[in-house]
Amino acid sequence: MAIKRIHSGSPYEPKIGYCRATVTDGWVFVSGSTGADPVTRTMPQDVREQCRNTLDVIGRALAEAGASFSDVVRVNYVLPDRADFELCWPILAEVFGDNPPAAMMIVAGLIDAEMKIEIEVTARLPGTQG
Repeated sequence: MAIKRIHSGSPYEPKIGYCRATVTDGWVFVSGSTGADPVTRTMPQDVREQCRNTLDVIGRALAEAGASFSDVVRVNYVLPDRADFELCWPILAEVFGDNPPAAMMIVAGLIDAEMKIEIEVTARLPGTQG
């Protein structure tokens, strides 16, 4: 069983020893992703901007794997401040809309104090049976 590894260029990937996503046996596992601007690598102060950036990073990883947000079956959210989660709901509803995955939200600290949200997803490649 071959494993495809997808890298995003995040400076944390080589420091910690992980990749943005792995694809194997019809599944796509996207690592926890945070909200730095994908071009400038700066961290917005607003949780909504971080949420949008995070989803952009995840969306690119899913596309490289051959999937999209409609293929996501599980999502985990981690936020240091539970009050920030509700601010993200409209964005998340827009992205997952008609194809909502199973979900869980955890309140916990993140690797950098500037980070306000981390999102991890699991998707099933289209046309995969099992």
